[in-house]
Amino acid sequence: MRAKIEPAPADLVRCPWGGIADPLYARYHDEEWGVPKADDRALFEKLVLEGFQAGLSWLTILRKRENFRRAFHGFDPARIARYGAKDIARLMADPGIVRNRLKVEATIDNARALLALQERTSLAGFLWGFLDGRPQTNRHTSFKAVPAETPVSKAISKALKAEGFRFVGPTTIYAFMQSTGMVNDHLVDCHRHAPCAELQRKFKAPVGAPGPAPSRLPSNRVATSRRGV
Repeated sequence: MRAKIEPAPADLVRCPWGGIADPLYARYHDEEWGVPKADDRALFEKLVLEGFQAGLSWLTILRKRENFRRAFHGFDPARIARYGAKDIARLMADPGIVRNRLKVEATIDNARALLALQERTSLAGFLWGFLDGRPQTNRHTSFKAVPAETPVSKAISKALKAEGFRFVGPTTIYAFMQSTGMVNDHLVDCHRHAPCAELQRKFKAPVGAPGPAPSRLPSNRVATSRRGV
């Protein structure tokens, strides 16, 4: 059962995102962004939505998130992996989501890639393995200092692509890492920096094997970049 999170007072200092005055965006910032996640379906949903966000604002995706969940059957990868032409047509006719055919088709491919990956490890274990299970707490004072990508996001991107995932470029992956608490990029004066840092400290990452299947890429592919963040 999820712990109830009390609404944050309006006068609390938040990260100065564009649109943060929107109540939906503020709630997402206060309750979700930067909180470590270890559930495969939650991670898959976030990965898909980050891919759909490319070229758009996250607030646009957030406003459509419930529609996405309905349209994609709760982001059940086994269900999505079975989608065919009729499902693609249904999704492309749905005004409640972002109707981008390449991204819709990529979501189906990603569900199939996830199922294949889960035959040997969890998605959570695979991803957190790149950080050796240890979330990183940064201490940025300005978003000008926050990178768009890092050596680790590049390594994860390359490994996911080797597994068959699409729309998982290094910038998309770094945004994913921020939102899922793999890194804490709340600014230090933001009221969520310290709570997220504490959640990271207590987080017990799942055990997994990062990197692609041995048959896909050489085993030393990311050996020098795992600690690059």
